[in-house]
Amino acid sequence: MPRTTLPNPRLTPRFAGLSTFARYPRLEDVTPENRPIDWLIFGVPYDSGVTYRPGARFAPRAIRDASHYVKAFHLEHNIDVPATLSLADAGDAPVKPYHPKENLEGVASWATDLPHPAHTKLLALGGDHSIAYANLKATWQRRGQPKGGLAVVHFDSHLDTVDAVWDEKWGHASPFRRAIEDGLIDPKAMLSIGLKGPLNAATDLDFARQKGVTVISDTQFRIDGPRRVADFLNSIASRETYVTFDIDCIDPAFAPGTGTPCVGGFSSNEALAILRSLRGLNIVGGDVVEVLPDRDPAGITAFLAAHIAFEILALSAISTRA
Repeated sequence: MPRTTLPNPRLTPRFAGLSTFARYPRLEDVTPENRPIDWLIFGVPYDSGVTYRPGARFAPRAIRDASHYVKAFHLEHNIDVPATLSLADAGDAPVKPYHPKENLEGVASWATDLPHPAHTKLLALGGDHSIAYANLKATWQRRGQPKGGLAVVHFDSHLDTVDAVWDEKWGHASPFRRAIEDGLIDPKAMLSIGLKGPLNAATDLDFARQKGVTVISDTQFRIDGPRRVADFLNSIASRETYVTFDIDCIDPAFAPGTGTPCVGGFSSNEALAILRSLRGLNIVGGDVVEVLPDRDPAGITAFLAAHIAFEILALSAISTRA
């Protein structure tokens, strides 16, 4: 029996019915035989942490709508993801748009209390990148507060380790600095892929370097990126790992719908290939963030984001099957 009950697309059109991620059942509709749930997908419609273009608060809805054309069988990994994993959509976390820190604390508390904390993993759809802190905290708590923090694989054009912007410490430029300070993640077990400039200042790199974060810029990746990623994966072995994906690491030619676009970057195909190279990673949580629907007239950014979320789930499915 499949672990996730899906509508038959040959009988029920993909453009019909309630909009849940990839047409997975709502949390409240999961049958007893498919519990405990392996992954809950939830939205965080929040963008008050942005430093440039707002609008990512509308992304969870756009990603869900785009995901209706995400199918079940992963061709490259040779696995039926929803048949292998019990998957469900938990809806949207409650948000406080006017209060950045209170918002993150509230989302973290809500996500921590989702069912089956010892078993069920959480995949958040942002929203701006500040929401990564909330899901990281919830994941860390649900995994038993591992000493030293979680390992992290981070896709982004930016390091997101700025101390503060406009005197605000809880915006989308700072989630990983806060998470490191709070012991949620181990900076020496953190890999940031896709950094590209220009930067505001050379000192933007200092915090990550001082803390031991492994940084592979977009340019460096094209020289020896696959080897360096493989070396990092070997170094963390089976450690519990969180995957966070900022869509702005993609070249805006492929993903124009984002709030802080950076010229150049990965193509859609390159990003999918890098994600697939993480096969064997012990993923315990993740997020996909910074989609901006009103800058995405053809919907290609939301569609890519939906597939990136599916790639993260597929990596977990492989580990479950193994």
